Amino acid sequence: MLLLRQPVADMRPRLLDLFCGAGGAAMGYHRAGFDVVGVDIRPQPRYPFEFHQADALTFPLEGFDAIHASPPCQDHSSLKVNGLHGTGWMLDSTRQRLTASPALWIIENVVGADMRADFLLCGGMFGLRTYRHRRFELDPRFPGLLGVPSHPLHVIKSSRGKRRSHWNQGYHMTVTGHIDQEVAAACLDIDWMTSEELVQAIPPAYTHFIGGELIEWL
Repeated sequence: MLLLRQPVADMRPRLLDLFCGAGGAAMGYHRAGFDVVGVDIRPQPRYPFEFHQADALTFPLEGFDAIHASPPCQDHSSLKVNGLHGTGWMLDSTRQRLTASPALWIIENVVGADMRADFLLCGGMFGLRTYRHRRFELDPRFPGLLGVPSHPLHVIKSSRGKRRSHWNQGYHMTVTGHIDQEVAAACLDIDWMTSEELVQAIPPAYTHFIGGELIEWL
């Protein structure tokens, strides 16, 4: 039997955000109603909530109602511009660790990652001007399926070059490389990150949707 700490009526349930980066996923969970705590091995001065600079694979998991993890994706991505990062092993290690936790968990990564894809989210599902597909693996203990939005056809062209002019012409953008910060921020609906941080972020809309389903069950 799965036992979870029951949130007090006037408290927000707590979510641990592992490999948190600058907080794209965190903001979505916050908007859904969670009190979010982030953990990353690198300093994250723009992370918008409580933050701990620590190893996500050893940080204590106790005291949280849910856990989100976004292990490094570079070794799983098709865009290996600088070769392998040597971090691909972290995905399986993260899964093994979370499986032993009493809190419900969600793992996010890129399309090429070796993981169960319980559902795939795309910016087009949420009216964003980027496709940015991401796979999500859900804790098998989650007692139901998420009503995932329909995946629209990709009829709008997506651009990696001429970012500003193509943006003004109505193109979708691929948020990679040396993209203009203002354009990338508009694509992802994130207004607090640098362009380098935006390249690594997921849109808050994704985790706002997931968090809404999760918090309703909790």
